[in-house]
Amino acid sequence: MKTALDIVKNKEKDIITVTENSTIYDALKIMVQNRIGAILVTRDDKIVGVWSERDLMEDTLKEGFDPKTAIIKDYMTTNLISAPHGDSIYSLLDKFLGRRLRHLLIEKDGEYIGFLSTGDVIKANLWDKTRELKELNAIVSWEYYENWRWTGKEK
Repeated sequence: MKTALDIVKNKEKDIITVTENSTIYDALKIMVQNRIGAILVTRDDKIVGVWSERDLMEDTLKEGFDPKTAIIKDYMTTNLISAPHGDSIYSLLDKFLGRRLRHLLIEKDGEYIGFLSTGDVIKANLWDKTRELKELNAIVSWEYYENWRWTGKEK
């Protein structure tokens, strides 16, 4: 079964970040260009927060919110939740569902090595299940059983 590290290695995109002094408008432009739903926020090249499309919905309702002037550090989530790189697909899915998350940092040796979405993990799970199904179908195929046919000549 695949682990978080396997999924991170197979991801097409690297971790995409903005600095904490970026405007939300600048972050949104990067998110749209990269077709992502959340972006990590850095200070001195260290990840210190995350800001997502869900945050945009909430922030838009705040009095005086203007994405062109709002600085992302004032709106980002700083309570970062991560999973160890060895977590299985099922463990990751459990974290997503149990904590109602859409994005999860992946950690190895105290460093963040990836940022996975629910879609990334569901896709990996579907690929894994498809492979398993093909293997099971091969086991129960007629060709498999014909090769095992008893001829009476075995000793």
